Amino acid sequence: MATVGDEATGTTFGPECFINRELSWLDFNQRVLEEAENPDNPLMERLKFLAIVSSNLDEFFMIRVSGLREQAFGESAPQDYSPDGMTALTQLKAIASRTQELVARQYRCVRESIGPAMTAEGFRLLRYESLEGPQREQVDRFFRERALPILTPMAVDPAHPSPRYHNRGLYLGVMLHRGEGLGPKRMFAVVQVPQVLPRIVALSGGEPGTFPFVLLEDVVSARLPELFGGFEVEAWTAFRITRDSDVDLLEQESDDMLKLIEDRIKARQRGQAVRIEIASRADDTLAQMIIDEEGLQGSAHGHGDDYSEVYRIDGPLDLTSLWELYKLPGFERLHDKPFTPRIPRGLERRGPDIFAAIAQRDILLHHPYESFDPVVEFVTAAAADPRVLAIKQTLYRTSGDSPISRALMAAAESGKHVTALVELKARFDEANNVSWARQMERAGVHVVFGFLDLKTHCKVSMVVRQEGQGLRRYVHLGTGNYNPTTALSYTDAGLFTADEAMAEDASALFNLLTGYSQGHPWQRLIVAPNDLHRRTIELIDEQTRRAEAGQPSRIFAKLNAIVDHRVIESLYRASQAGVPIDIVARGICGLRPGVPGLSETIRVRSVIDRFLEHSRIYVFGPDEEAKVFLSSADWMPRNFFRRVEVMFPLLAPELAARVLREIVPFYLADNVRARRLDPDGTWRRLAPADGEPSRRCQSEFLEQRSASTADAEVKSATP
Repeated sequence: MATVGDEATGTTFGPECFINRELSWLDFNQRVLEEAENPDNPLMERLKFLAIVSSNLDEFFMIRVSGLREQAFGESAPQDYSPDGMTALTQLKAIASRTQELVARQYRCVRESIGPAMTAEGFRLLRYESLEGPQREQVDRFFRERALPILTPMAVDPAHPSPRYHNRGLYLGVMLHRGEGLGPKRMFAVVQVPQVLPRIVALSGGEPGTFPFVLLEDVVSARLPELFGGFEVEAWTAFRITRDSDVDLLEQESDDMLKLIEDRIKARQRGQAVRIEIASRADDTLAQMIIDEEGLQGSAHGHGDDYSEVYRIDGPLDLTSLWELYKLPGFERLHDKPFTPRIPRGLERRGPDIFAAIAQRDILLHHPYESFDPVVEFVTAAAADPRVLAIKQTLYRTSGDSPISRALMAAAESGKHVTALVELKARFDEANNVSWARQMERAGVHVVFGFLDLKTHCKVSMVVRQEGQGLRRYVHLGTGNYNPTTALSYTDAGLFTADEAMAEDASALFNLLTGYSQGHPWQRLIVAPNDLHRRTIELIDEQTRRAEAGQPSRIFAKLNAIVDHRVIESLYRASQAGVPIDIVARGICGLRPGVPGLSETIRVRSVIDRFLEHSRIYVFGPDEEAKVFLSSADWMPRNFFRRVEVMFPLLAPELAARVLREIVPFYLADNVRARRLDPDGTWRRLAPADGEPSRRCQSEFLEQRSASTADAEVKSATP
């Protein structure tokens, strides 16, 4: 399928009008790190934010840095257009400097703040050398029974070539010396720390109220002489390699996309190295040997270089392992208070038939404050309903034990016509999606994989039901994935509707995805790559014309990222015309707000809090005339031109009013977990002014949930 439009490189505004995408992304991760540093957050939630920073940086290096590296050092790689004017090499140098600072700050947080707080709560990180008595025996038994059978000591010499270190795998590099006997007198060797074993090795026998533990790599390193019998350990270090994982499918040919994706997953482990993390105490000679072998730039010291891909770490490598501590049972008091999502409005008294409720009125869902269960029920009820003839579903990211995927399989096995569009290219979820695709195919689901050159990122589910003498279609559209697990921790919005025009568009969308069918006159849905970019700019420009004519105007956009320079330029022109513009951007923001003569009426804020802000909400026009949309798409070139996306309107006046009165104002009032972007590109955390009440939007949404639940209970108890 050919895409409509392109990513033109011209801009009518100078580079000083734009913020670099990659540096803005690092700013976002600094905001996440600030929540790890924030003592107002429960301790385990601070651990969570630390782990998220590490996970985000891993993906950043595997995808974004690897791409820039190819442009900067590749022989024929074209330079991507960057409206801020920075070349690939300039960006790499700025990224390296900023990331070194960010990682150093992250580990200071571990050493000086979270570590002492964990100790105060009874957590005891012990070194193997300090263990005595039963605890030493416990660790030795763990090593013999669970670790030793898995470990593979690997010598590196002409007869034993250097292993290809796995992407993000944790390794111990060892320099060995033999005093006598056969073999080399001096030898380099490596041991991979097993990923199939827990990184956190819990110990018994501690003081009451404590949780003693050791790290797996400490257990393995203490037994290196045993693994390399006959050698003395001169030096050893832990290290971790990050590799280029952005495998380009567009240049590959295959008549089996499933096989192509499986090959891609394997290729990730063999990509070019883009970063090494190595212990700060590592011997420089040993460290440099590994660095040179991988072709990485920078010295073993890791600092002071113009551009360095070496990160010397003062603490445990790979803080994503903190998830193991976060998930430990029995520490509920160190977490956010649990909550139970309420039943969405309009479904409280629906009875057994969810379709009757949707037929009566459109229903808006606001997750995680409102339950995701009705979305699951929508598919599971359809699978069991004898009047349902067909189910069509997109799946981008699913949960490990997906109830929706299982319902689709049950529906197919019962004879219903079931089609699932499984996006195999969902980054880092490919293996999970491949597994589900194969299971659904075996169950009789018609599984398709979309397009080789486009990701299918829209979130759509449609049920076709026999009612009376005809058929009726029911549709769910959402901003987030069909994943009940993340629906508890991501903020998203969705819509149930039986609107005929919306259903016709949904049918046409599935026909496009499964059979390349085009030419449908879209009535409700705005679809990428067909016309989402053009229509977005038209909606912005419409507000510009209203302002120029002296009419009330307004633009509100809540999204994950705003990067597309033509959309930004349209916003600048709208601001110059006087349109009030509010943007709530969780992550990347490429525009500069509040610049005199350019963007004086634009205000940008970001909310980082308990739940990951993931919903995309767009409002064009003042409240009484506002057009309110939800969407799966951010304002980024990839969403406009390289993905199948959907933006859909809220047609019911009461639903649009709910967004305008009960959602948008709360984001704009937050002065506790919100930051504001200044014209110079810095983010400033907001705080209540003297005499001003504290406003925290996510807490207020939870309070709305509690109040609505109480109201519903009163109504249900009223005869």
